[in-house]
Amino acid sequence: MSVMQLRQTSGFLKDLADKSAEMLSQEDPTLYGILHDEYSRQFNVLSMVASSSVIHPSVLACEAMISTNVTAEGYPGARFHAGCVNIDRIEQLAIDRAKAAFQAKYANVQPLSASAANLAVITSLLRPGDTLLGMALGSGGHLTHGSKPSLTGQFFNAVGYGVDDSCHIDFDNVRALALQHRPKLIICGATAHPRIVDWGRFREIADEVGAYLLADITHIAGLVAAGEHPSPVDIAHVTTMCTHKQLYGPRGGLIVMGRYHDALAPDGKLTLAQWMQKSVFPFFQSAPAMNNIAAKARTMARIAQPEFKALARQIRACASSLADRLMEKGYQVVTNGTDNHIVLMDVRASKGMSGLVAERALEECHIIVNKNQVPGDQKSAVVASGVRFGTNNLASRKMGADEMRYCTDLIDRVLSSVKAKSQTEYELDEAVKLSVQRDVTAFCERFPLPNYPLPVE
Repeated sequence: MSVMQLRQTSGFLKDLADKSAEMLSQEDPTLYGILHDEYSRQFNVLSMVASSSVIHPSVLACEAMISTNVTAEGYPGARFHAGCVNIDRIEQLAIDRAKAAFQAKYANVQPLSASAANLAVITSLLRPGDTLLGMALGSGGHLTHGSKPSLTGQFFNAVGYGVDDSCHIDFDNVRALALQHRPKLIICGATAHPRIVDWGRFREIADEVGAYLLADITHIAGLVAAGEHPSPVDIAHVTTMCTHKQLYGPRGGLIVMGRYHDALAPDGKLTLAQWMQKSVFPFFQSAPAMNNIAAKARTMARIAQPEFKALARQIRACASSLADRLMEKGYQVVTNGTDNHIVLMDVRASKGMSGLVAERALEECHIIVNKNQVPGDQKSAVVASGVRFGTNNLASRKMGADEMRYCTDLIDRVLSSVKAKSQTEYELDEAVKLSVQRDVTAFCERFPLPNYPLPVE
């Protein structure tokens, strides 16, 4: 396509986006108003939720494009519907870019979420009743790693490993459980573990018991892609992730494989790469979301740029500074620090309140976090004893280590003014609430969401 053609196409796509927004505002002002309110809210709060980031506007544009109109069951060159010539180009571009970004030999970009990616892998490698070994949810694992409320905890014999007294992964416990239960699959990776994961140790244990190894890097995918955390792609048999948490992309999943892509699958005939193709389609999903895959293609191009590597370094620097500042204030931080973007704080031990109370009080003051269980927690996940912070959003807003001191001051002002009445009820000093709200608004104005136009009130 020529430069002139590209310019004409760009104008057409912009016209489409503008007309779409205009039609929504005219035809459904109620929904349009809610979306406007959410846009403004995101500009004016400190989002410190570890499982979120800020999708780049160029990625957002891909999700709103007309590729969503195409039904495309199958894979590039092997669809069950006609009219997929450009769709094939989009998906192949996403595949090639994902392989390059993670130095992989195989990539499947069709999973609709990280959970879907995990379930596609797990249900293809195991049969109902088979044993899997994953990190217990209360120790920092994920629902799909064998937690009882999940399909993985109900259809399989799920065994959970934990952490030691210092809250680091207890590899003696992992090995002992593996030798005792002989799992067919071991899952490593976490959602609330602030330290580097030793993929090699997990692989040694998996090989010792003849298990496949699945590495779920959903929370640290950006750090892995940028070289800020060791990669499991050539160590684990299969690696999964989502594309929205730390890749600043669309909500979706990704499966990649490195040197073991051509290892034998459970049937002893197909390769793992061939097995994963069949496990996503037709075994687990039907038609893919092609607008989402286009957004993934754009995301994979962005994370290959030097600017993304600098952002990943900033994410880690912010998290390390935040953990240090919180400990200076007397808060109990799990593992006394962090190697990634996660800071897990025990508010039960620090302030005598539940994670739920801390979450709600901070939200009232426009600081967004999530309650989270801490190792050894006796409270349920819906109440919890901890709070999980993350720095993906803060780093993308150009905040650095110095700004983390101010964020810590804001957090401490709120939590120090809370009087917990129960695990769910509390009182928050009204004067403190109003002053923190004003300070958060002013702070966010200094560090606006990157590449987004300021909201019009």
